[in-house]
Amino acid sequence: MSMTDQSQNRMDATFARLKEEGKTALIPFLTVGDPDPQTTIDIIVEMEAAGADILELGVPYSDPLADGPVIQRASQRALTHQVTIHTCLEVADGARQRGVEMPFILFTYYNPILQFGLDTFFETMQAHGISGMIIPDLPVEESGEMRERAKAAGVSLIPLVAPTSNDRIAAILDGAQGFVYCVSSLGVTGERASFHNNVEQFIRDVKSNTDLPVAVGFGISSSEQVREFSKFCDGVVVGSAIVRQIESQIPLLTNPERKIEGLLQIRKFVAELKE
Repeated sequence: MSMTDQSQNRMDATFARLKEEGKTALIPFLTVGDPDPQTTIDIIVEMEAAGADILELGVPYSDPLADGPVIQRASQRALTHQVTIHTCLEVADGARQRGVEMPFILFTYYNPILQFGLDTFFETMQAHGISGMIIPDLPVEESGEMRERAKAAGVSLIPLVAPTSNDRIAAILDGAQGFVYCVSSLGVTGERASFHNNVEQFIRDVKSNTDLPVAVGFGISSSEQVREFSKFCDGVVVGSAIVRQIESQIPLLTNPERKIEGLLQIRKFVAELKE
């Protein structure tokens, strides 16, 4: 099997396996390089041990469109280490070398990709076995070239659908790969006690328009919310709550003698989401 096939199939195979088992994918998000790239690898190892199924690797960016304050702070911490897309891919490699098997998705904005260079970007994505990518500031109307390049590289360009997408949903889902990412609420990322009105019906409407798995994210922060969304979604993304948990453990994570305590707290938090 070629590297392209391996990277393409890892995420698809995970969703297929979970569907067969009647389970929903837990998809954590973290900001690569927070608090430093080596510790990110350690956290990834603990997340898989805790039951994470797929992982979003957030590329830190100084001018984010979709990130709330928790993830913005994580990006600022990571940027002090000059973390780039290339660093994120090296971290993915480092995690694989530690035995991590779950699929990786790159969450990044479009400008860092342009700076990287499209040809080099996709070659590097293939070489590092990345299964998919999310680009929140790339509208579907301008995504044609990226879709074609992603398909050729065996990397899924995962579409975002919001409650306000309305009659654009069909166009967004046309030719989509991997899974569909449904945004639970309007606005930026961040923990929420409640979600957009009729969010369940919105997700069911999306599911009726695609054969792809459908995951929901933005604002989900507790095991109770994960269980509730799991009743009608194929995957649940938890971002800010996990990034906040990492932030709270930084005093331990940056202390070599107590680092393992911080890592185990993060592992416990993710395991509770999975329950």
